[in-house]
Amino acid sequence: MRKHLKRYLPDHTAVHESRWLRPFRNSLLHPRLWHLNRHSAAGAVAAGMFCGLIPGPLQMIGAAICALVFRVNLPLAMFVTLYTNPFTIVPLYLVAYQIGRLATDDSAGFVKPPDFEMTRFVEWTQAMQTWMIGVGKPLGIGLVLLALILAGIGYVLTKAAWRFWLIRAWRRRPWR
Repeated sequence: MRKHLKRYLPDHTAVHESRWLRPFRNSLLHPRLWHLNRHSAAGAVAAGMFCGLIPGPLQMIGAAICALVFRVNLPLAMFVTLYTNPFTIVPLYLVAYQIGRLATDDSAGFVKPPDFEMTRFVEWTQAMQTWMIGVGKPLGIGLVLLALILAGIGYVLTKAAWRFWLIRAWRRRPWR
């Protein structure tokens, strides 16, 4: 399985030769960040799944920090964050909001955001802030819980898939 994954992931020489990453060369060139085995791959998938729900462009930075802290495969952790994209982010946030509502025992349901009116912009801004604060607590708690759930599932599935691949490869050996 390592052979197939390595084909798509960059190697450490790209980091070594990059002038933008030169200040971080010592920490980014640690061998465990570039070694690909079932432990580093499962940890990288978990880190990428967890950091994938971070809003905006901070997903890959979060995945890189997690990879550095937990010493898992850096390119794979950053690649896995791409499961969130413009098509999947809204459904994931809605699921996170529902999980947060269940966790906080919020029975109010989804409250529709205030309608935009240019003539009453100040009132709309205040109403929007109130709506965002009301949605913020269940959404924030739900995002953390969903990220933990996805990271756990990703870790277990990666370990299981790697084990399945090894058993299958072992059984296909000709000398058996």
